[in-house]
Amino acid sequence: MDSKPHDETNGFETHENGVLNNDQAETFEGSTRLVFTVEEEIGALSRALVIFEDHGVNLSHIESRPSKQSPDQYDFFVDCDDAKGGLHEAIQKLYKVTKSVTVLSRSQDQSLGGAETVPWFPRTIAELDRFANQILSYGSELDADHPGFKDPVYRARRKEFADIAFNYKYGQPIPRVNYTEEEIKTWSIIYRSLVKLFPTHACKEFNHVFPLLIDNCGYREDNIPQLEDVSNFLKDCTGFSLRPVAGLLSSRDFLAGLAFRVFHSTQYIRHPSAPKYTPEPDVVHELIGHVPLFADPAFAQFSQEIGLASLGAPDEYVAQLATCYWFTVEFGLCRQNNELRAYGAGLLSSFGELEYCLSGKPEIRLFDPQKTGIQNYPITEYQPIYYVSESFEDAKEKLRSFASTIPRKFGVRYNAYTLSAEVLDNARQITQFASDIKGDMTRLEDALRKFTAAA
Repeated sequence: MDSKPHDETNGFETHENGVLNNDQAETFEGSTRLVFTVEEEIGALSRALVIFEDHGVNLSHIESRPSKQSPDQYDFFVDCDDAKGGLHEAIQKLYKVTKSVTVLSRSQDQSLGGAETVPWFPRTIAELDRFANQILSYGSELDADHPGFKDPVYRARRKEFADIAFNYKYGQPIPRVNYTEEEIKTWSIIYRSLVKLFPTHACKEFNHVFPLLIDNCGYREDNIPQLEDVSNFLKDCTGFSLRPVAGLLSSRDFLAGLAFRVFHSTQYIRHPSAPKYTPEPDVVHELIGHVPLFADPAFAQFSQEIGLASLGAPDEYVAQLATCYWFTVEFGLCRQNNELRAYGAGLLSSFGELEYCLSGKPEIRLFDPQKTGIQNYPITEYQPIYYVSESFEDAKEKLRSFASTIPRKFGVRYNAYTLSAEVLDNARQITQFASDIKGDMTRLEDALRKFTAAA
């Protein structure tokens, strides 16, 4: 789904040692989540909890886990109801009986100590549930110039799709949709036109995967594939998965999904009166434009790098990353065999712009995140400028170089075993990371020796 820069800020405040242990970060209506760390000793938790009681702060939830800072410490996560206004004073007292205190919040309210604000981000794939429905517009809310604005049947249908996504939770199968004859007809019009252009206009990686989608996921002119089938296919290929979304997410939340190899996808299709145009991403854009390349390992890694770079990044850098996403994942070109080919989903799902982007009329520039990230762009007309990458690997390395300039006081890695984003902000975690890399290098060296011997 397309993501646009947005000025919504989601943050958490760090106190004392600035520990970013936001494994269960969340702010509910009228409540705040804290993380505090105590030594493993008798009475340590009791001393902390009595502070909340003394200041009239109710705790609606509490859980504990071993601290990642030290094996002799424990982290406690508590949800606090600050209805009586004593939380600020309680936090100040907590400093004296704990090793560190972190206030986790999806707002920039600095009234709880005035500490540096760092944007909140999910630490596990399940935590995507916590912002999935914080959308900028609901699926059935159409602008006055939308082709379906005056069509009550279409608006009701859009609400059906939005409700499916709104009620979806991580781990559930994506509900199947019975598409109508009219919806399938709209799909078929677009499908027929696009498949004729792919051999000459799409990149080789796209053309390699598309036949596999025909064989495995029901990609046909007379059938709209189901998100669940496509998601399972992607998991087998690269670990990517699809998640239904009820509307437009903020750039920060949308990119955070990519960090976990999750793509937030719509299920509805554009209005039948305008099959060649859609003012927002629809199932054609998602399944034909985006999905094929998420099955390519190099492109999947590049997409995830954008997401990882966004975690905890300041707003202005998230905006730049969203713009880089726009000019690559949405409207990117690559050079193959000395010819330009399209790999952006916005191009591969629009037969008009797919022809235009390679016509020689628009301006072509080399992808450079520092410059690309600040380039303005239109969203309702063909792009006047396209950016070209020599390869997905080249784009990935440039993106990583740009990410290294983002002012964050910690590193982030994705743990594919636990499906979590691990914050690297202390010696213990960094040492463990180095040990993991050493283990991988040992296996690589062993494989190279065996390969060389066999050759």
